Amino acid sequence: MYVRHLLAPAAGTLLGGAPAAAYVSAEPVAASVYTMSAGRLGASVAAVLALAGVVIGGLALARPASRIGTGSGRRGATMALVAGLIGIALGGLVVATSDSGIGTGNGRGGAYVALAVGLIAVVLGGLALVRSRRTV
Repeated sequence: MYVRHLLAPAAGTLLGGAPAAAYVSAEPVAASVYTMSAGRLGASVAAVLALAGVVIGGLALARPASRIGTGSGRRGATMALVAGLIGIALGGLVVATSDSGIGTGNGRGGAYVALAVGLIAVVLGGLALVRSRRTV
């Protein structure tokens, strides 16, 4: 047991406060189910960006240069690569900065999902980019 856990209630009592009010736990507390914490928000943004990259990469791979739009040709492949890399970067940032495990509300589970989906987006974007360079 840490020394500060033993001394905090005693110091609170000596200063006239309630011992329970002076005792502060150093262990992380799980977020509420309805609370949108910074980690959850970052993981959600990363997962949505990565998912958009998968969709754009799939469209660019399915129809390399047939239509004008976000999912066609070299532009769609590049957008999928960029969205996947941003999703991976944000997911990695959330994983690196979260202090607890999955299920505590810090966004670590969503960040792992964003890492996996971002990797898929990068692979699809890379395949579409290689295919668009071969056809041009």
